[in-house]
Amino acid sequence: MWRYGALRRRLRRGEIERLVREGGLARVRRGVYASTSACADVVAAAAHGGVLGCESAAEHLGIWVLDVPQRHVWMHGDRHQYRHGDEPCTCVVHWDDAPSESAFGFPSVPRILLQIFRCRGTERFFVALESARRLKLIDARGLRWLRRVLNSRGRDLVEFSRDTSDSGLESLLRLRLRPFGWDVRTQMWITGTGRVDLLIDGWLIVETDGREGHDSPSHRHKDLVRDANAAAWGYSTLRFDYAMVVYDWDLVERAIVGSLRSRR
Repeated sequence: MWRYGALRRRLRRGEIERLVREGGLARVRRGVYASTSACADVVAAAAHGGVLGCESAAEHLGIWVLDVPQRHVWMHGDRHQYRHGDEPCTCVVHWDDAPSESAFGFPSVPRILLQIFRCRGTERFFVALESARRLKLIDARGLRWLRRVLNSRGRDLVEFSRDTSDSGLESLLRLRLRPFGWDVRTQMWITGTGRVDLLIDGWLIVETDGREGHDSPSHRHKDLVRDANAAAWGYSTLRFDYAMVVYDWDLVERAIVGSLRSRR
């Protein structure tokens, strides 16, 4: 992505116009150009007048997020919002005067997390926060900044967060199980089984199969062997997929509660 002035320092005006005609460059809006291979979401945000923000920016940075049905665009206070596309705009706009490293740079990761907290709520904030910590995209300084700008609920979630969850499903489960007061640990090593997603009260294993699923015969067989080995060592295993955790939480909760009660 380039502004016209930056292109003119490298190319003559006629060369720019030729590249646009021949399809080597795309004119995003007046004075803004992009390569034809540029990410469609990034180009759409630039056409709007800003850059990706909130969960859209987090997803592009590799941070684990739940489904993002709309494009989130970060706008500076002095920017103008442009009409783009033929359909009515469905972008979620975040007006923010914070500095960016470049005209088309994403917000900082701490600011992305703040946008998620304010826009998308506590659960989405928490899973993104733990993912950012796992990926080492936020350091102690960034966490201190978050504590300063968040409310008491947000500060509590920062303190509760860890850098051990391997996926957002693990983070979501740990957060939702918090009110029960159980000892919930993530990415624990079990003798004869290997590393498991969550271990509750030292004996109940909870495995979370991500969006890609474990439906292939080889995956299914591997899962069954792991569960059998765990049972041989006195552990019980519950296994849930993405759809169950995200869209059928009541059933997941009842299964976990019922299993724990049966042991007591």
